[in-house]
Amino acid sequence: MNEPYLRLRQICLVAGDLTRATQTIEAVFGVPVCYSDPGVGKYGLHNALFAMGGTFLEVVSPLPQAKDTAAERYLSRRGGDGGYMFIVDCDDLEARRVRFQGLGLRIVEDLKAGDDIVGSEAIHLHPRDTGGCLLSIDRHTGGVDMMGGYFWAGTNWRLKAAAPAERVLLGADMQSSDPEGLARRWSDILERPVSRVSDGIWEMRLDHGFARFTSLEDERGEGLSCVYLGCADPQSILSAARAEGLVMHEDGFDLVGVRFKLIGNRAV
Repeated sequence: MNEPYLRLRQICLVAGDLTRATQTIEAVFGVPVCYSDPGVGKYGLHNALFAMGGTFLEVVSPLPQAKDTAAERYLSRRGGDGGYMFIVDCDDLEARRVRFQGLGLRIVEDLKAGDDIVGSEAIHLHPRDTGGCLLSIDRHTGGVDMMGGYFWAGTNWRLKAAAPAERVLLGADMQSSDPEGLARRWSDILERPVSRVSDGIWEMRLDHGFARFTSLEDERGEGLSCVYLGCADPQSILSAARAEGLVMHEDGFDLVGVRFKLIGNRAV
């Protein structure tokens, strides 16, 4: 690929009870935890990561002893579990950093490769600048490859990864009182066009995946509200979700505070 790429790499959810969320995700999706990152402890968090076809689903939760963490405040503000981060992979982080500064965006974390980080870098933008959802722009070794390097998942994640044809994250909805305005803000930030899908719904297509911007569907305010999962066997996942007692919908279910919508027979 000669053009600069930009693709969905990870979606992160926040939960009050990490153990319960992890057990439910494993039971419903049939994918084991591939890594628990000790590095998130500096933020007062613990986490679990699931590898799905070169994309990742993460759940973070405040450590019991941690006080006044960003995740704890997020849980309080949005009234419980929910969407937390949308992470994309790019090939030119230096140029994007300059652009973010020029747009006056607040960078809350700038993780650069060094002695403790190998082959991966990331910039986290403040959720107040991105519609209630932390937006992270990363660069990873071999990132254009769906199964390329991903430092945040440890060294052995590929051994526990679902194949792209079996499980892969496809996108997410960001709900907002002004979906068009939020879509255009993301377009300015990521330098990707957005288009109107229908009344109140706008979409940004990435080299893999998409971000959609919808009207508010509940009283929780702006934030990541829905995750789209491509899968070969949606009926088996729906059956597992029913067995776990999740709130069901025609095309999916509610899990860790977001709606999961299943799209069958969708491979990378």
